[in-house]
Amino acid sequence: MADKKKKLDYDLAFTHLQNNQNITAYNLFLNLAENQKKIDTLKSAVLFILAGECKSRQKKDNASEILEAGKSFLNFAKNENNYNIKNAYLCAAKCFLKARNYNEAKKAFDKSKKLHVSQTEVVRPVVIVDDSKSVILKLQNYLKKLGYTEIITFETGNEAINESQKLIKSSKNPIFLLDMGLPDVDGDIIATKILEMQPESQIILITADEKTSKRVTKTISSGVTAFIQKPFTINDLKDAMNTAESESSIL
Repeated sequence: MADKKKKLDYDLAFTHLQNNQNITAYNLFLNLAENQKKIDTLKSAVLFILAGECKSRQKKDNASEILEAGKSFLNFAKNENNYNIKNAYLCAAKCFLKARNYNEAKKAFDKSKKLHVSQTEVVRPVVIVDDSKSVILKLQNYLKKLGYTEIITFETGNEAINESQKLIKSSKNPIFLLDMGLPDVDGDIIATKILEMQPESQIILITADEKTSKRVTKTISSGVTAFIQKPFTINDLKDAMNTAESESSIL
């Protein structure tokens, strides 16, 4: 009977969310998340993220819910003994980053780097958005060496936004390599638009800016997966792509 009620609450929460009844949906998701904390930490993390989404739709700060999601991902990683540990640490790091808890984000990310990721067949397309032809050529060369074969390039932000929408709708689930300084649209705006189309998109920022700069920090906290600073090496790109692939496998 209790399980049936939880399912009803879960379905009801999504119904309220779909109808923009965000306060009611928030209360249901939060209650479900709290109930799942000691039962299923991974499910609890996702429910906290959904509760946070309800708050975000109300234009309210959702840092506390995202922070709880990060803690749940971390608890999942501590109690698992398989490949999912790395993915959980990466998700925890992303949640802590969005909640502006940078120390915990770094700790979780450092733990993820210590875990080995077995090589899998590369099938996802990669979208490069950069106005420098030399950077595009460098990225294409590196990506091919890493095993990626479907590489799509754009030199303007508006073209990238329009074409990326088509790719997302076709369920190709691309990884985005995004330059911050484009001639027509800033990279942070493009990142926001991509995440609005598909919140679980993996976006890797590529910029000459310092990671601590206000623009980069703001863009990363919006949900960007990884950051590469120019000039970069193939190992920098490999680490960022592994992060994107690992995050995608658990979401």
